[in-house]
Amino acid sequence: MIYLDNNATTQMDSTVVETMLPYLREKFGNPSSRHRQGRAARAAIDTAREQVASLVSAHPSQVIFTGSGTEANNLAIKGYVAGVMSGRLFIGSTEHPSVTSTADKQARFDGWSRFELPVTENGLLSDEAMEKLNMAKSGDLVSVMLANNETGVIQPISELYGQLGLKDKGVTIHTDAVQAAGKLPLNFSALGVHMLTLSAHKIHGPKGIGALIRDKSIAIEPQMDGGGHEAGLRSGTENVAAIVGFGAAAVLAHESLVRTSEKLLALRTKLENGLRMIPGIEIIADKTDRLVNTSCFTMASVEGETMLMMLDKAGIAIASGSACSSHDNTPSKILTAMGMDKSLARRALRVSLGKDNTENEIDTFLETLKMKLASFNSIASNVAI
Repeated sequence: MIYLDNNATTQMDSTVVETMLPYLREKFGNPSSRHRQGRAARAAIDTAREQVASLVSAHPSQVIFTGSGTEANNLAIKGYVAGVMSGRLFIGSTEHPSVTSTADKQARFDGWSRFELPVTENGLLSDEAMEKLNMAKSGDLVSVMLANNETGVIQPISELYGQLGLKDKGVTIHTDAVQAAGKLPLNFSALGVHMLTLSAHKIHGPKGIGALIRDKSIAIEPQMDGGGHEAGLRSGTENVAAIVGFGAAAVLAHESLVRTSEKLLALRTKLENGLRMIPGIEIIADKTDRLVNTSCFTMASVEGETMLMMLDKAGIAIASGSACSSHDNTPSKILTAMGMDKSLARRALRVSLGKDNTENEIDTFLETLKMKLASFNSIASNVAI
């Protein structure tokens, strides 16, 4: 299998697996216990917290471990809304479902309303969005993802928010940086946000562990009650092995950022040069600053889901949208928010590269895609006749 769906999930690095194994076997203590086994587990969590904090240049005390990036997004939005009597939620129109669905539900509470921030055809916040953001005032919450999971488009949020002076107005800012981690250099303070979401399985760590990085000046209410774990913000006995794996993955992502980014950019360039040679293919937002590993494109004649299955039978794994909405057969909400016609949005595919992909795999993918397109078009022509 040639795996080209790394924005959905990544394969755990062997170093991460080896680091986790002792905490799945002999080092099984509860980190809240005071005996030797418990203290060893607590020390491992403390180390991992420092490692994850270093990935985004934050302080370890700002790291709240959660069960996923989705939970971190929920904690940021629900936790904030629960502690504020009223306000407005400003949400990007191309956000992950864990942000849009959560914001929709929170906007039903008395005193809260939701405003959608539109984007241009290139996926960047539009002038209309900036006008809406200019209305934001103290107590309001803004949530716009740093890098889009489907298109790879990078929002220049620190510059935009700085121009509008949102922090000076007392506006609280959250960003979903799940896809950006390990691909972009991240500095929590320099981004100009109060809360930031991460997920381990997007950076070759384990599934089932994420984190919310929080400026401690921002009060949020816990969404689960219990023993007061994670500074009282996320109760439940910690998943020590997963947290340790997250820490190990964060170290690897930080250390290899430059080298991996250079490799991925070279692979994406090769991929897109090949795609441009195939009639009927258009690369989405190709003139916009995007993640080095992500290429989303449309085809003239075949729906994305159909081609996905044809490629899957040929041993190639790609995506036709977000993995978190793959059960939904409607066109990508991200692409339609960018102004794309629904019929064209259904003919989109996403390739998301990883550190282990090779030039030979790109060549194989391009040749297979051309062959499958030719085969489909031939069958379609015969049916039409």
